[in-house]
Amino acid sequence: MGYEWFISLRYLRARRKQTFISVISFISVTGVTLGVAALILVLAIMTGFHDGVRQQILGNVPHVTVQSQGGTIADWPSLVDQIREKRSVVSAQPYVVKEAMLLAHGNVAAANLKGVSAENRVFSQPFFTRDNQPVTSVLFESDRPQPGIVIAADTAAMLGVSIGDRINVIPPDFTLTPFGLIPKIKPFDVVAIARARGGFLDTYYAYIALDQAQNFIGEEGKVSGIEIEVNRFDAAQPLAETLRSELSYPYSIRSWQEMFGSFLAALKLEKLGLFIVLGIIVLVAAFNIATTLIMVVMEKHKDIAILRSMGATSRSILKIFVFEGLLIGTSGTALGTALGLTLALNADAMISWLERKLHVTIFDKSVYGMDHFPSQVVSSDVVAVVVVAMVICLVATVYPALRAARLDPAESLRYE
Repeated sequence: MGYEWFISLRYLRARRKQTFISVISFISVTGVTLGVAALILVLAIMTGFHDGVRQQILGNVPHVTVQSQGGTIADWPSLVDQIREKRSVVSAQPYVVKEAMLLAHGNVAAANLKGVSAENRVFSQPFFTRDNQPVTSVLFESDRPQPGIVIAADTAAMLGVSIGDRINVIPPDFTLTPFGLIPKIKPFDVVAIARARGGFLDTYYAYIALDQAQNFIGEEGKVSGIEIEVNRFDAAQPLAETLRSELSYPYSIRSWQEMFGSFLAALKLEKLGLFIVLGIIVLVAAFNIATTLIMVVMEKHKDIAILRSMGATSRSILKIFVFEGLLIGTSGTALGTALGLTLALNADAMISWLERKLHVTIFDKSVYGMDHFPSQVVSSDVVAVVVVAMVICLVATVYPALRAARLDPAESLRYE
């Protein structure tokens, strides 16, 4: 260990006449600790919310959607085969969709009636079914007396229905008769209800079998579009660009980023804003570090003069005070990182504990549509916080260290 490190450590130890300086050093370390911990915790929560919202969006929204401008797709089997040949494609499923009114027990609810196949990814979500049967087995049962329908929990509450009840579905289609226009109406049995309430898009969809949808709200042998799922959510946009180059008008291709990217971009911007705002806390703590070093320089001007007279260079004096500031900054950053990671990794457990102890609802799962408090630690965020904190602390040491290095030994000892 060089003597610069030894002297830096020595200056951080409190003696009777220097207790006030040590108290300020402790406050500086505490400020950096709290600032770093707050940054790590808030970034983890914002990342968790971002991913939670994205998962809600992708729960019902496909990664890529292929539609036909102003109409249906007739040659969809060959189009599905063409899409499935792409490397990143996991599945490509046709669907039929149209707005409809749902009636039951004198109650009315609006929904997007969607006809899907049994392989559709929406059925991977949790549903309430009778005797815990798989949704696909009851919805696509061929010998049912009435076709089945799957509705959202909020829709079921609005209609006052449960599993096994019958609802009437009225699409915006009318039949011309001698007595005038009569709306089409068809009864469906509720075979499953979405388990989660308040989902991002769950309330607006009701699902029926694809062949039933083609006969009831669509055209025989035709579909409204094709939903594509890729192996990684960030591969959706490149696939959409590839399909646009291969499929000309009247096909319309949209990725999930194009439909909801602006909303997620707003969350990213909010995360950046919080990073900047909370970074000011670390900046304030850095001012405390600068204040501490300035007071040490004022207190130790005789020691600095003696060191210079004994042969210490200006560079060595500079190192002494830079090392002292870095020791304060490193201690605060290390403690803050440990505290922030502990809080971020146990945020859900702590929120649940506070709710039980205080008998209050801090995080309403039904409002946010999430089953736990979101907190996801990303290593790049932690590294960014540590680097920013250390850079701020290093910059805070520059001015006091330069002042110490420029002290004139003769001037400091003239009146001693």
